[in-house]
Amino acid sequence: MSRHVVLIEDEPNIAEAIRFLLTRDKWQVDVHGDGADAVDVIRAADPDLVILDLMLPGKSGLEVIAELRAVAGLQALPVLMLTARGQLKDREMAERAGVTRFMTKPFSNAEVLTAVRDLHAQAGQLDPARADSGQVPS
Repeated sequence: MSRHVVLIEDEPNIAEAIRFLLTRDKWQVDVHGDGADAVDVIRAADPDLVILDLMLPGKSGLEVIAELRAVAGLQALPVLMLTARGQLKDREMAERAGVTRFMTKPFSNAEVLTAVRDLHAQAGQLDPARADSGQVPS
């Protein structure tokens, strides 16, 4: 089963902590820190899920998710949004834009692992071809 995540996070300490945590859990993690070309990075990587910060240089996480959801084939890609802004209006805007799950900073390692594992499992149930090695059966 494929386990590949793209992490779009501009804070180096947070990005490294999440990368380390997920790598230890046998995930392949690509880290990128700029919203301006985040959708291109995600498309090129073809990940199983995305972890996306709300406040990014170049483009906000909301702009990135809106652009991502407009790309054919990426509408159902699981996206976990991380933000230091945990107000209800921020959560509602993120959910309207198409975020799969919303998590506020600070968060625990266990919360991140649980969210990533849950999103991956849910995506596998929705798309069995993607859950197995990322290959479409012939």
